[in-house]
Amino acid sequence: MTKAKNKLAITELALRDGHQSLLATRMRLDDMLPICEKIDQVGFWSVEAWGGATFDTCLRYLKEGPWIRLRELKKALPNTPIQMLLRGQNLLGYRHYADDVVKKFVDMAAANGVDVFRTFDAMNDLRNVRTAISQIKSNGKHAEGAICYTVSPVHTLENFIDLAKGFEDMGCDTLAIKDMAGLLTPSGTRELVTELKKAVSIPLHLHSHATAGVAEMVQWEAVHAGCDIIDTAISPLSGGTSHPATEAMVAAFTGGAFDTGLDLELLQEIAAYFRDVRKKYSRFESDVTGVDTRVLINQIPGGMISNLANQLKEQGALDKMDAVLAEIPRVRKDFGYPPLVTPTSQIVGTQAVLNVVSGKKYKVITSETKGYLEGMYGKPLGEVNEDVRKLALGDEEAITVRPADLLQDELDQLTRDVGDKAKSVEDVLSYAMFPTIALEFFEERESGKFKPESLDDIATDTSATAAAPALAPTEFNITIHGEEYHIKVEGSGHSSDEVRPYFVKVDNVLEEVFVETLTEVVPTLDGRGIDAKKASKGSKRPKARNDSDVTSPMPGRIVAVNISEGDKVKAGDTVLTVEAMKMENPVHAPVSGIVKAIYVSEGDTINPDECLIEIE
Repeated sequence: MTKAKNKLAITELALRDGHQSLLATRMRLDDMLPICEKIDQVGFWSVEAWGGATFDTCLRYLKEGPWIRLRELKKALPNTPIQMLLRGQNLLGYRHYADDVVKKFVDMAAANGVDVFRTFDAMNDLRNVRTAISQIKSNGKHAEGAICYTVSPVHTLENFIDLAKGFEDMGCDTLAIKDMAGLLTPSGTRELVTELKKAVSIPLHLHSHATAGVAEMVQWEAVHAGCDIIDTAISPLSGGTSHPATEAMVAAFTGGAFDTGLDLELLQEIAAYFRDVRKKYSRFESDVTGVDTRVLINQIPGGMISNLANQLKEQGALDKMDAVLAEIPRVRKDFGYPPLVTPTSQIVGTQAVLNVVSGKKYKVITSETKGYLEGMYGKPLGEVNEDVRKLALGDEEAITVRPADLLQDELDQLTRDVGDKAKSVEDVLSYAMFPTIALEFFEERESGKFKPESLDDIATDTSATAAAPALAPTEFNITIHGEEYHIKVEGSGHSSDEVRPYFVKVDNVLEEVFVETLTEVVPTLDGRGIDAKKASKGSKRPKARNDSDVTSPMPGRIVAVNISEGDKVKAGDTVLTVEAMKMENPVHAPVSGIVKAIYVSEGDTINPDECLIEIE
């Protein structure tokens, strides 16, 4: 993993962060393997190909074994180190895991093909990375500590230098600056890299997203200030919320003191391949494919904005996006200015959505928000708003120890819980990361009938027969009395009987319209059509009408039902857990009483206007 003096090294991101940033992490292994032979010939310092959101997406949408993906990529890239992104004590999930799970996960990742572990903590709390880094080193693998770069009143140059020294003291082989939102400026980069090079002796690696349009200049300044390695993405997967183009940066440094020595012609062949591959994933294209300088003000990563937009669309509240974007900095301040990176970005973003949609700040508090304010994710650098903490915790005290110190070993219990559905240690670890999704994956694997998400957009699905009713387009022009209007459907609300609200832009002005269904037949993807009135009978949950009805504050998926019919409950008891935006949110009984009826079970998808449980 060493390099010649002055020669710039490059990590290629096409197989992980490139498609995670632009294509919702949907690229499949079958589209990676054919080009791996050429990628392996380039001479990259490493290829990032695992971790981040890839593990979740493999199980949830692609129905690929994430461990199989890792092994296959290792076979296909025998000469190039495979790099992964590891969230310290969070691993690849959204909670802290006990040390025994962290150690076993690192062991199995190393055994299956990971060579470089880029390890970070969303809070920049070094206590939360020590176990993982120690285990990486014990496996003889390359440990790269990563500083989450952010801008706030409490994040100073001195703070970043202290973090760098802490990573070096732990035995890290390299140090990464992880600029996940693309907030670095050229002058700020020059100062940061210069001071870090003075403070630590290990090589420095820069990861900066291109969202704000200055990442190429940031990398240029970083390299000339002493940065040893930069992250780039092959051009068809570069730009926007992704990263500078590999070919462009190789060309920029060609012939100078920092010439990478990489073959531009070979890179062009790889680019041509991915140019065609990207077309297959058009339905997952990011809305942010160009420069978006708003990130310099709101500091919200592009991927987070996409998640927020989808969440608001599902609730028929897309018109509240500006309010949510304004609320996020306020929530972040209340939380002590955490860097906005997984999982803190989801925690802050989800809480901001709830604050806006519910009409009252912190009226609904997610379990992750409570855990955060309790200190279960680590210590924020800034001061937490004590009024907000009290709303979440009541008289309960926040913890001050390393969160994982409060966790008992859990690997044996996880193994017992999943039982014979797990066929390997890797399966147990998959279950630990995403229990509900992993169990569905195991069931489909057992049946031999995986149901991966379609690559075809529903609006252009060709599986319906010619006789079936056509699916409506979502963007079109109409002409009325000689006047042309541009219409774009942005999202829909939840139907009441046979009327559904839609949010549409008419010449870029957002409007709400109500559509009443008059026909009896609606199309299905198999082309047969179903009777709309008949379909609604017995399959629709009742609309929430009473204050005693249990509802969800957001659309999502039921991951736990905590009560049974006939149970006595008290107001405030947790009766359900709903997963939304990858966060688990407790749903409480609004009143005390007896559970009369339950209309949901684990795995069900639900909407905010539905009665999930009746209490009398």
